[in-house]
Amino acid sequence: MLAIFLKTLPFFALIGVGYWAGRTRFFTTEATAYLTKFVFYFALSAMLFRFSANLSLAEVWDGRLVAAYLWGTAFVYGIATLVCYFRRISLEITAIEAQCAVIGNVGFLGVPMLTLLLGPEAIGPVMLALAIDLIVFSSLIVILITGSRDGRMSVAILRTVGLGLIKNPMIVAISLGLLWSGLKIPIPAPMNEFLTLLGAAATPGALFAIGASLASKSAERLSVAGWLSFCKLVVHPLFVAFACFVLFKVDPYKATVVISAAALPVAGNVYILAQHYGVAPQRVSAAILVSTALSIVTVSLWIAWLTGS
Repeated sequence: MLAIFLKTLPFFALIGVGYWAGRTRFFTTEATAYLTKFVFYFALSAMLFRFSANLSLAEVWDGRLVAAYLWGTAFVYGIATLVCYFRRISLEITAIEAQCAVIGNVGFLGVPMLTLLLGPEAIGPVMLALAIDLIVFSSLIVILITGSRDGRMSVAILRTVGLGLIKNPMIVAISLGLLWSGLKIPIPAPMNEFLTLLGAAATPGALFAIGASLASKSAERLSVAGWLSFCKLVVHPLFVAFACFVLFKVDPYKATVVISAAALPVAGNVYILAQHYGVAPQRVSAAILVSTALSIVTVSLWIAWLTGS
């Protein structure tokens, strides 16, 4: 446990430096937004493209893994939804809380941290988990919120979802990388060096940006934030583990990777969606802040347990 904690500590220390920079206003909100854009559209996209271009679809795709992660995530999504129903929460806020309960920071934190901690072979399972989060659950929240406001499903809603996926640089980078790999096109040396240099900025840039963005988050509604953090850090990985080891008998290494991904704190893009639709952004803000702080310990515990360290 101590060895894993010491390995994860530098990642969270970078988040802490970013938090300090944002809290002291050395890094303004505007600067944080631009750094996030750089990481999201350039550095992380370069990293994901390079990783996926060096993998075949057969190395990435695993039907059992997809089923296990999807089942575990959907089950916890259902638990969070049911709790909201008994609390008589509106459908819009229910969609936001359920999203907090299952969508972790796989892109900004999981990709760089898990590939370094668990080895480069982790990138395939991590990308699968990321793709499920983006394609299935990020689409679902848009459908639920927009549908509840319109009172019905419409072509416009599906168009919004489709455009959102097409415009997401992480989806685009992974898809283009796998296409490149499928066509068996070798990556020229200058291009590979360019992608390596640009992708290398993803890890420190993403972690710093997470910390700086946390500085502007508030810790209101701590009871709700505590419940959502518990769902994300404990319940979500627990049910994904049950699905991997008991229901679908997933390869132990791949299971370790996706369970670790499920153990990550609430993703920042949930806050972006909450703010965009004007649905409980303070609630999401608190959940991100609390879950990220607690994950310094819980992520280490999960990885230590899974790896037998």
